Amino acid sequence: MKTRLAHVRANVRDLQKAIDWYTNVLGFEVGGVYPATNPTYAQFADDTGFGGACFSIMVDENVPSHGRFNFNVEDLEGFWSFLKDKVEVIEPLFTTPYGSTKFTIRDLDGNELGFAK
Repeated sequence: MKTRLAHVRANVRDLQKAIDWYTNVLGFEVGGVYPATNPTYAQFADDTGFGGACFSIMVDENVPSHGRFNFNVEDLEGFWSFLKDKVEVIEPLFTTPYGSTKFTIRDLDGNELGFAK
């Protein structure tokens, strides 16, 4: 059976606080929330053209999600320079033995977010 990852979700404690962090710190754009009244879920828009999985956050008592969510970034070095002093860094920018360049941070709820090129 062939599969393609279509959607991933990180668990958060406070949806609005997390939305504010993801949009104001990382520059993500909210694509929608659910339910319309008192939402507990937010999906972020993907207009990057990378064709990856949809990323969302949801209020859940199981925080953090205990996974790492990796994102491809076109201008990785520029994003690193912009972000490195505003977030908790797990791994600073480095080149892997496989030839990719990446860095990893934590969001407000302890979820690990990796950014690579």
